[in-house]
Amino acid sequence: MTVVKAENVIKDYGLNDQVIHALRGVNLEFQAGEFAAIAGPSGSGKSTFLHLAGCIDNLTAGSILVGGKDTGKMNRTQLAILRRQSIGFIFQAYNLIPVLSVEENISFPLTLLGIDKKEIRERTNQVLKEVGLDGMAKRRPKEMSGGQQQRVAIARALVKKPALILADEPTANLDSKIGREILELMLALNKSAGTTFIFSTHDTMVMDFARRLIRIRDGQIESDEIKG
Repeated sequence: MTVVKAENVIKDYGLNDQVIHALRGVNLEFQAGEFAAIAGPSGSGKSTFLHLAGCIDNLTAGSILVGGKDTGKMNRTQLAILRRQSIGFIFQAYNLIPVLSVEENISFPLTLLGIDKKEIRERTNQVLKEVGLDGMAKRRPKEMSGGQQQRVAIARALVKKPALILADEPTANLDSKIGREILELMLALNKSAGTTFIFSTHDTMVMDFARRLIRIRDGQIESDEIKG
């Protein structure tokens, strides 16, 4: 099943009376269960693609279908519902809410979906075990290491059981040992749940873990390799 399909995607930004061509006719397709990385230098367009696939930004031209739905034909409310129900995000800065506990950060997306409290509690407890944070439910983000905070971010993304998780430079703020542990965790969850993971990265370790490696430069795809 196709999870994301991008056809001739163009994204331009205006900057000081200049036009920045962030993506220049990108064509990509991702199937269910993929563990893929989009790699390239800063400014290559990799994060821009993730933001478009995640319905955080708008296309200039072309089309992106997420779960078969054409995001370019959806209004803001419809895009918000699609994001909320079908897409999980993991960012390099973790983006946790500092005043909330670990369990509150994780369960917050489920609250937005209107899921009943019993199921929220069960799902939150289950995902805490999956990411190795059992017993840390009441802690605040400031009481945790960077690696632990990233595990909370992963749990928050997973708890909705989304078809797609987009991870934007997820190892950028972690040392190599913790980064490897985080990648091993995500790969295990990918295999057990069949969730599609798409990373943006310039980290060679992420590229090594990926089962599909796409290289992008100056807004265009340079190569697309399925690894054995």
